[in-house]
Amino acid sequence: MAPSDRPRPASAGPRRTLLLTGASRGIGHATVQVFSAAGWRVLTVSRQPFPEQCPWEMGPEDHIQADLASPEDTLRAVAEVRRRLEPEGGRLEALVNNAGISPKGPGGSRLGSIETTLDDWKWVFQVNFFAPIMLARGLVEELTRARGSVVNVTSIAGSRVHPFAGAAYATSKAALMALTREMAHDFGPLGVRVNALSPGEIDTSILSPGTERIVQEQIPMRRLGKPAEVAKAIYFLCTEASSYVNGAEIHVNGGQHV
Repeated sequence: MAPSDRPRPASAGPRRTLLLTGASRGIGHATVQVFSAAGWRVLTVSRQPFPEQCPWEMGPEDHIQADLASPEDTLRAVAEVRRRLEPEGGRLEALVNNAGISPKGPGGSRLGSIETTLDDWKWVFQVNFFAPIMLARGLVEELTRARGSVVNVTSIAGSRVHPFAGAAYATSKAALMALTREMAHDFGPLGVRVNALSPGEIDTSILSPGTERIVQEQIPMRRLGKPAEVAKAIYFLCTEASSYVNGAEIHVNGGQHV
C-alpha cells in the first residue's frame, strides 16, 4: 500500500480497537493492514492459530482462536474479547464480521438448493449469520461505551444467483443484509451504527475458474477489485467520516450490480 493511500493515524487519545473475524487472508488481511496503519489495535478471531507470516506487531497477542461454527465456542470468544478489552476501559470502536464459508461440491462445483445438505445449511448459517449477531449482542456494552460501529460483510451473491457461490452462502448473505437493517434500528438508539459492505469479484486466492468472463461481461470497470479497496471502504464505515450512515449496504464491485 502506497503511503498516500494509507488512512491518517488516529489522533492522540485512547487507542481505538477493532474486532475482526476472518482476518487471515484476502479482504480480512487487507483490513488488518489498513486499520493497523491508522494506529488501531486489531483483535482477530478465527479457528486457526495466528499465522506467523502475518505482519502486524501485536498479532499473536491479539489473536483469539475460536470456531465460529460452534455456538459454544463463539460465546467463549465473546467472553475472552470482553476480558481483553478491560484494560482499554471496556470499549470496542468497531466490530467487522468478515468470516464466511461457502462449501463446494465435487471438483469445486456450485452447490445449489437441491444438492446442499441440511448439515451444510446449518453450518453455513452459523458462521455467516448467527455468529455476527452473537458477537454484536455479546459485545453490545463495549460497543455502546465507544459509540462504535458494526460492519457486516455481505456479498453480491446475496442479491442475485451467482455462478460460483452456493445457495446456502448466497441466502446467508441475503439474511445478513436483512439482519443489518434490523440491527441498525435496534443498535442505533445506543449510539452504535450498523452497516453492511457487499463486495463483488475481488482478487483473492479463492477466485473460481471462469471469473475472468464475469469481469469482461458484467463489470463496467473491466477489472477485479483489490482487497485494499474493500478494506478502505470498511475503514470509512468505522470512522467519523460515515457518522450519519446507518443501515446501509455499500456495494464495492466496480458497478457489477447495475
